[in-house]
Amino acid sequence: MQRTLILVKPDGVQRGLIGKILTRFEQRGLKIVALKLLQMDEKMAHRHYAVHEEKSFFAGLVKFITSGPIVAAVLEGDDAVELVRKTMGSTDPLNALPGTIRADFGIDMGRNLVHGSDSVENATKEIALFFTPEEILQYKRALDEWITEP
Repeated sequence: MQRTLILVKPDGVQRGLIGKILTRFEQRGLKIVALKLLQMDEKMAHRHYAVHEEKSFFAGLVKFITSGPIVAAVLEGDDAVELVRKTMGSTDPLNALPGTIRADFGIDMGRNLVHGSDSVENATKEIALFFTPEEILQYKRALDEWITEP
């Protein structure tokens, strides 16, 4: 079982898409094991997006991600990182495949609604930025046996 982090960005929250976005991941068979609504401050934004610090778009990215509430969630499932990435679609919604979150709800690369960890290693780091171990639950869903073969 893998865990990964997703963030519903301020545009997704402001547009009332939290439920629709989380539903997409649940419909794919991923289990929500941690969830919170929060306001990211600049310090956290700098830590979260540290890999982009030297890039020209960094200041705008920090300004945007701190502009309003976000939803952070830890999702769990087989190949969770890859499954989340495919469910979100390409970073640029205009290049995203139909049926993905970004293709169905977005049209602008700077307002692409959702973030998902890009590797298992980054997922571990990102989850630790937003959640303590005590905030991440372990539970069995009755439908889990219907999602993947044992």
